[in-house]
Amino acid sequence: MTKTYGTVSAEQKKQMSGLEFVQGLASGALPLNTIARTLGYDVAEAEKGRVVVTLVPSEAHLNPAGTVHGGLTATLLDSCMGLAVQSTLDAGISQTTLEFKISLVRPITPDTGPIRAEGQVLNCGRRVGTAEGKVTDGKGRLLAHGTTTCLIFPS
Repeated sequence: MTKTYGTVSAEQKKQMSGLEFVQGLASGALPLNTIARTLGYDVAEAEKGRVVVTLVPSEAHLNPAGTVHGGLTATLLDSCMGLAVQSTLDAGISQTTLEFKISLVRPITPDTGPIRAEGQVLNCGRRVGTAEGKVTDGKGRLLAHGTTTCLIFPS
């Protein structure tokens, strides 16, 4: 299925569980956000408590030093970790990032090839959810990792 880009209305999102929402992004039934189009990433896998975001780094992602900008890596981790938390929530409940921390372990370049950011929920309560994420290359090498704390609230 071809992916589209845009936003899901607040009313439509309120009708879906977090898992239905995130699986809709992964399947293409729902549009990906427009930053995904801008940066070229995809929500590739979604199950309760786990989300995978993929990207093929290109020249468009480089910083002045010639490696992929850390902000791109941060965006991938923020997206996969936040969506992992979202995937555990009931209909009418949302989340937003309160804080996140990342560590960049290896440089990423266009020669790195496809990368994947996998977010996994650590804990999800009524008000706060936490998750961890890792970015790996096609050989399974760790490129970056992080953690997030998300605020959970009624939509």
